[in-house]
Amino acid sequence: MAIMLLLCLCLAAITAEAMASMAATTECVDSRGIMPLVINTWNFSNATQNAWKELSIGGSALDAVEIGCSTCEREQCDHTVGWGGSPDENGETTLDALIMDGPTHKCGAVAGLRRVKDAISVARRVLDNTQHSLLVGDLATNFAIQMGFKEESLTSEWSQKTHNDWKANKCQPNYWQNVVPDPKDGCGPYKPVKGHVPQNTGQNLVNYENHDTIGMVAIDRNGSLAVGTSTNGLRHKIAGRVGDSPIPGAGGYVDQDVGGAAATGDGDIMLRYLLSYQAVEYMRQGLAPKQAGEETLKRVLKKYPNVMGAIVVVDKQGKYGLKIYFYIKLMGIVFQAPHVLTLREAFHTVCVEGGGQCWATSDSLHKNSMGTTLLMIGAFMYTLIVFSSDVNRP
Repeated sequence: MAIMLLLCLCLAAITAEAMASMAATTECVDSRGIMPLVINTWNFSNATQNAWKELSIGGSALDAVEIGCSTCEREQCDHTVGWGGSPDENGETTLDALIMDGPTHKCGAVAGLRRVKDAISVARRVLDNTQHSLLVGDLATNFAIQMGFKEESLTSEWSQKTHNDWKANKCQPNYWQNVVPDPKDGCGPYKPVKGHVPQNTGQNLVNYENHDTIGMVAIDRNGSLAVGTSTNGLRHKIAGRVGDSPIPGAGGYVDQDVGGAAATGDGDIMLRYLLSYQAVEYMRQGLAPKQAGEETLKRVLKKYPNVMGAIVVVDKQGKYGLKIYFYIKLMGIVFQAPHVLTLREAFHTVCVEGGGQCWATSDSLHKNSMGTTLLMIGAFMYTLIVFSSDVNRP
């Protein structure tokens, strides 16, 4: 069954002149950088715009990614970022976040944060006010309260109804295996079945409706880089589960001498490959952002050919690329000039089930008759982006 992924890339560029000078080409390699810049996964345009506002007044990349991710937390983007979203199997919403600073190579992160809404800002306090990198669970909550954050419920009417509906549907889907009773037939509690060997079943329960992460990379006027992520994790996850988002090198990574990256997709699989770190290391070895992302995802596809995932990659000059592997309907994209370029649903182009691949880079722009800058993914209408349903996966 095809899975729909509305994976959108949001960008902000410094001047209208820079926009006008980026010609539309069929080549998918970015030939010039943009600074300041903010780029993030998914179509969370308010987050992008607020981060850009901070950069445009001379703010730091670190402040920009905190502001951007915090915007999504407050707006409860797609119910997958922030409070009141994706409940775990006990009905509780918990939060994960990461923030990493390029110049100092310090990071702060929280995982399984309970009863505090401001996950990315708590992560920032870990970075600024401790010598640690990651705090988890109730003890992360205690730290947040000590830092002045408010303790309050993360449950909403939506999350409560979502959990109740899931229970009424015999707890389907869930993420248990090799247990009794059969997790496909009902709710737990479960007990392990002895003698089972871990298997890669290829089953993919992750889709655009039950997970999202905002992953944001920014470069400020001084050329400093930062990355941030925020999520409430996988819907109906086993309580205590942590995905890739708050893990440095997995959900996001930045190296001031090279660039940064942020990943999204099936966090349990993505975590095993440290995708963001690997993409930055490929750039360190000389690959452009496009090729770095491509080579990184190839490593995952060798073991998990049905994985849903994507990565945004930016080098220190502001050159960027987006790599996606999917079984999806992929949306066309609209950029809004002059300063903030926002990807939105515009046109539909269908990837035949069986997979495909596409690229978005800063050269992939086209001016239509209305003066709006369009990016079409696919050979449908425009050939700005390489897209084919018959591309063989590695």
